[in-house]
Amino acid sequence: MSGTSSIPTDFILDCKGLACPMPIVRTKKAMDQLQAGQVIEVQATDKGSLADLQGWAGSMGHHYLGTVADGENLRHFIRKASSDDALGGEPFARTATNEELQAKLASGETLTLLDVREPAEHAFGRIPDAVSIPLGELEKRANELPKDAPIYVICRTGTRSDLACRQLEGLGFVIIYNTIPGMSAWGGPLERKA
Repeated sequence: MSGTSSIPTDFILDCKGLACPMPIVRTKKAMDQLQAGQVIEVQATDKGSLADLQGWAGSMGHHYLGTVADGENLRHFIRKASSDDALGGEPFARTATNEELQAKLASGETLTLLDVREPAEHAFGRIPDAVSIPLGELEKRANELPKDAPIYVICRTGTRSDLACRQLEGLGFVIIYNTIPGMSAWGGPLERKA
């Protein structure tokens, strides 16, 4: 991985000094070279690039993670959409709402909260004490999770967490809940790195 900050990225694109629409044009071209799920850091000085890249990412189905300002420089982080972002078939049977999870955390109930988002996504907000295991690493790291306590799985929208619940069930875990709608609508406590 590359990156000059504590936010892990797979590719850095220098668009400093370029005005609209060039940061988007270059980002689109660079995004074509990335694999699904990878994160690009777009460095720009054009203040309009914030709204431009955020809007472009959303319209293309990519996940705009956030922007960090370093003086005059803006560092935009975008995760390329992947097949994990789209589900087919029936959703995982056991679900919990964000509010239900928040109430259980506040009450001190014994549970494991598993966040299956990518490390770059955590930098812009994560629930305190959540166990971080990206979806792509879950099968090989599942032994880090207890089998005797409920596991609440969360991602950005409930899609990757649905897939994670299915994986865990296939690995013999029994008390698993997909938290929906996930971090995109989380109203509880957050820790931020960026």
